[in-house]
Amino acid sequence: MKKILLMAAVSILTASFCFCGTSLNGIAQPDPAGEAVKRSITVEPVPNLPKDFMCGVDISSLSDIEKAGGKYYNHNGKEQDLFKILKKNGVNWVRIRVWNNPVYAEDLTNPLGNIIALKGEAYGGGNNSVDVDIKLARRAKKAGLKVLLDFHYSDSWADPAKQYMPQDWKNLSEDELNKAVEDFTYDTIKKFIRGRARPDMVQIGNELNNGFMWPIGKIWADKGKKAGGMKGFTRLLKSAASGVDRAQNWWDRLWHKKISVMIHLADGGDNHLYRTIFDGIEKNNVPYDVIGLSFYTYWHGSPEDLTKNMKDLSERYKKDLVVAETAYAFTQDDGDGQGNVFKSFSSASRGYLASVQGQASAVRDVIAAAASVPRGKGVFYWEPAWIPVEGAGLSATEGDTWENQGMFDYEGRALPSLAVWNLVRGKGEVKNAWGGSANLSAKFEPYSMEEKINVTTRPGASPDLPHTVKVFYTNDSASLVSVDWEDHDWKNEKDGAEIILHGKIEGSSFTPEATVTVSSKINLIADPSFESGEMGKWILDGPGEACFMENNKGNAYTGKWTYKYWLDKGFKSDLHQSFDNLESGTYLLSVWAMGGGGENSIELYAGDFAGSGSETKTQIVNTGWVQWKKYDLEVPVKSGTVRVGIRLDTKAGNWGNFDDMTFVKID
Repeated sequence: MKKILLMAAVSILTASFCFCGTSLNGIAQPDPAGEAVKRSITVEPVPNLPKDFMCGVDISSLSDIEKAGGKYYNHNGKEQDLFKILKKNGVNWVRIRVWNNPVYAEDLTNPLGNIIALKGEAYGGGNNSVDVDIKLARRAKKAGLKVLLDFHYSDSWADPAKQYMPQDWKNLSEDELNKAVEDFTYDTIKKFIRGRARPDMVQIGNELNNGFMWPIGKIWADKGKKAGGMKGFTRLLKSAASGVDRAQNWWDRLWHKKISVMIHLADGGDNHLYRTIFDGIEKNNVPYDVIGLSFYTYWHGSPEDLTKNMKDLSERYKKDLVVAETAYAFTQDDGDGQGNVFKSFSSASRGYLASVQGQASAVRDVIAAAASVPRGKGVFYWEPAWIPVEGAGLSATEGDTWENQGMFDYEGRALPSLAVWNLVRGKGEVKNAWGGSANLSAKFEPYSMEEKINVTTRPGASPDLPHTVKVFYTNDSASLVSVDWEDHDWKNEKDGAEIILHGKIEGSSFTPEATVTVSSKINLIADPSFESGEMGKWILDGPGEACFMENNKGNAYTGKWTYKYWLDKGFKSDLHQSFDNLESGTYLLSVWAMGGGGENSIELYAGDFAGSGSETKTQIVNTGWVQWKKYDLEVPVKSGTVRVGIRLDTKAGNWGNFDDMTFVKID
């Protein structure tokens, strides 16, 4: 193996030393959950952050967690009430969801027909009834925190994919439903006021991308079905807003500020969505004060996308704006066997590591994005205290899918990243009882590549080296930087040579590395690792909603993109490429695969290599998440033509991923 020094000139931010994450072979690694509380992090303050900027968290699951035995520990290692810990770390608001009647409307059975939850049993997921929430809000008020009350107008979870009508309202007419919404909103707020838990802001509906209380409040109908449309949706919003207004009598208004009304959508980087919905809201004269946005980088884009959307909304509607939900992971480890929804954020030019430092940086950047916008008033972190405790899951029959995005570790210990709410204001440095710390810094330097650079070239030919690379800085955020590679004489490089090239980053001691393999065996597959994110030269025979390119580094063997399949019903598909004028000989077709298993069949195949109708294939058997296995198939090409691909015959709910497909001549 030859090692040749590569000199690179990279234009980046120069920096002083600060704590950084861990790396393996020069590649940044997520934090192990058990070590997270010991990490040392640094956070850059957000300049001129207003004193009343909302630094909020959603704590809706707290009642279930505490009933199940969950406990919380402050940075000193002492058990303490959650609200006191939050207040000490700079949190000034809490958000609490409220459900109408969070119980099972009928017996719930598993696929075997066994009853796993009885009609009338508590649903779980926080069991956020009005009575439960009043107790939580009262504790928050006692700790000096303000309260945002989030009406879902459902008996359980409401989000863009599901906005189920409360059971008690299912048979109501449109007029009756609007009256019920206004009365429920009015009665709930009055109960909070009487319970010394007056909300400071009320959110009327949760993530209303396609309305709520379907079908009457649904904006766009499914094919062949009816929906209330924009008029039905906005009429319900008016009824909810009227309930908020009526609950504030003259005495309440005399002693308190007006309860603000928020209307909340998901997909915080999608300006077209927000314009479409809020243009309709404005046209129909719905009274409201605040636009709420959900923004998760791994679903909704970069902080720059958020800023661009918020600036437009601020100018267009002249309303206050609040990021009502955001979060990021401190680890990729699972805490309870349920699995988690998180996937690492990595766009073409940005990214964050799943680490305590990466979590703090992701939150800091969302705060900075919101604060930079005219009328940007705050940020709420979703469920930072949802630790994995048996009996406090997504529902009564499920575990926790969020614990790796908490700001407490799996034992309830406050992570250094919880201090971000103080650190963004330039205060609140922490040294904790387990050796971890949280400190202030304004400068960060590169310490790791996001992923390895591996390039293959033919003997005597110059490699196609990238002009830009992504590097992780010591705040565990990744940025794209330009690279100028030094000249190298490739004419004499022989088949089989592997050359490790080292780079130099201007103003930094970090040395990037690229590996160039010289080989006459060139992969014929176009976009073999699916990194284009598009079908391109791939041809799909089958349902596009089931087979697609997925951008999720956690589900990839290399890179970020894979060929993914999943559908809630069985299907058949064939993804393939074809080649002409191939030299006769033996070729090797390979692919890496992983998935849940249980399919009728998965085949890696090659056809037409010895004339029309000829075929060879091998079976792929998946055995679990990230249980990657490589499958090989020799193909004796005689006709000069060949078609290679992956065939699926699945059952409902089957899922899997494919990566790094190769087709090379070996003889």
